[in-house]
Formats: sequence, structure tokens, C-alpha cells
Amino acid sequence: MSGSQSGTEVSVWKRFFFSPVLADKTVAKKVAYIAVIAALCIATNMFEIKFATVQFSFTIVSSVLAGIMIGPVFGFAAVFLGDGIGYLVNSMGFPYYWWVALSCATMALVSGLIMYLPMRFKGSIYVKLALICIATFLICSVAINSTGMYYIGLKLYMPKNVLAAFEERFGGKQTYFYYLLIRFFILGQIWNSLANYALLFAIVPVLKAIKPLCLRFE
Repeated sequence: MSGSQSGTEVSVWKRFFFSPVLADKTVAKKVAYIAVIAALCIATNMFEIKFATVQFSFTIVSSVLAGIMIGPVFGFAAVFLGDGIGYLVNSMGFPYYWWVALSCATMALVSGLIMYLPMRFKGSIYVKLALICIATFLICSVAINSTGMYYIGLKLYMPKNVLAAFEERFGGKQTYFYYLLIRFFILGQIWNSLANYALLFAIVPVLKAIKPLCLRFE
């Protein structure tokens, strides 16, 4: 799949929906790109590695790449769709955590907006990646995903006896702040986030170097 025209700027409204890679593609090619990204999100949604108490997945990587590759709005749509289909294919008996899908989709939206900010200096790609890591962690992993899990997941889906045993083990009533500490540092989700962000710093510069993609981040 070749990139967009060389040298011409993409209008602001187009960049909100599509990345420069897709801005001037035909409708058929746009649909094909979106379908490929959605399929990637389905695959990463179904593939997880558990090490001790830490559950590793590649959903952060696929979500951020969606926003970078196809743009904020359609990246959001592709990730949300991919997460939903992935759940239907393999729910593993769990209820549908819609806020997790919203969190991942918002990662695509935020990443697409940040990566195409008009920064024109050498190495700006790494500054943008750092901003993406900070913004997606605070907005998506903490504000959306963790908040949804605490106020909806734990209250509605978690059996009362499990919650009682959890509180007894860690002592006292579980507050939101306490839950964040447990989720990220005892259950180890911080390591999953850091591993995904490290992969992004390795993958995105390689994608930029692939000339047919015509990814212009600087």
C-alpha cells in the first residue's frame, strides 16, 4: 500500500479523520486500511501473556498504531470495533467491559492527534511518542479504564465474597486511590504499560523509515 502524495499538506479537517497516509486514498483503500487495523486489534485483544500476577497484552501498541496509521477518528472507530468483535469471538466467559474498549479507542484518538502536531524539528517523533505515552496513560489507562473498572466493574460484576476477601487481604475498605496502587503496582499493570510504550519507541521509527508508507511525523 503506497502512501499519499509527496510534498503536499493535508487539510486540518482531513487530518482529524484520516492520517496523511489515507487522506487522498480511494474509499476502497481507506476501508481496506481500516479493516486491517481492526483485524490487528482483534488479534491483540485475544492474545495475552500472563507472568506471575502481570497480564501482558499488546492492545496499547495496536491502539496507538491505529491512531498513527489511519488517523484519530477512524482509528478510534477501528479500535472500538476490533475490541467488540474480539470479545464476541473469545469472551472467555467474562462480561463485556465497554470502558476498556473506550479506553483503547481513545488511545487511538489521542495518538492520532498528537503524532501529527506541527512539530518540525529533528527528533520530534520521540517527543511526540513521549507525549503519547504520558497522555494515553493518564487519560486512558487511569482516567477511563481504571475508573470504569473501579466504579462499574468491581461494583457490578465482582462477586461480593471476592471483594470482601480482597479487602481483608489488603486491609480496610478499598478506596479509588488504593485500587490504583494495587492495580498498577501490586498486580503489575504498570509493567504492561511500560513494555508497550517501549515497543512503540522501537516500532514507530521503523515504520517511518518504510518509504512506501510515507509516514511524515516531523
